Amino acid sequence: MRWRTLKTKKQPKLSKPLTLFAPFWSRAAGFATDIFMIGIPISLIAMSLFGYDQMHSASGLDVLVHDPKAQTNPPNPIASLVQVTLFLITYVWFWHRSGQTPGKKLARIRVVDITTLQNAPYWKLILRFIGYFLSFITLIGFFIGLFRKDKRALHDLISGTAVIRVP
Repeated sequence: MRWRTLKTKKQPKLSKPLTLFAPFWSRAAGFATDIFMIGIPISLIAMSLFGYDQMHSASGLDVLVHDPKAQTNPPNPIASLVQVTLFLITYVWFWHRSGQTPGKKLARIRVVDITTLQNAPYWKLILRFIGYFLSFITLIGFFIGLFRKDKRALHDLISGTAVIRVP
């Protein structure tokens, strides 16, 4: 090999690939879409299992805020538990399978493990689902992403996940 050819070969730079984190509004649009696309079928399943009257009973939120409706028509704890369990199974299954729920697919974003940028393991996704409740209770948990460079909300920080854009 000649000196000239050795001299002109440039060494490739090792750089970290650019990760585009999903902005707040894309995440919010995906979440709102999921409430309808996943929530309505789960509500219909609960209604078929526990009857139409169950849909008119008080919710867990009514109990927490001491609404009079909770006193006259209390929620069925088993029905509530079944609904939350169905939501957990559905969300975690979608997140683990492809990183996307139907709403996230429509918004072109996906949930990944923050360290590998691949699909997260089940235990992290279950933790993320539980973190949704903490984000909901505090409300600030959802809006933390507005002030962070990596756009991660409270449930992402708790579980070690991130939401990224999909090309």
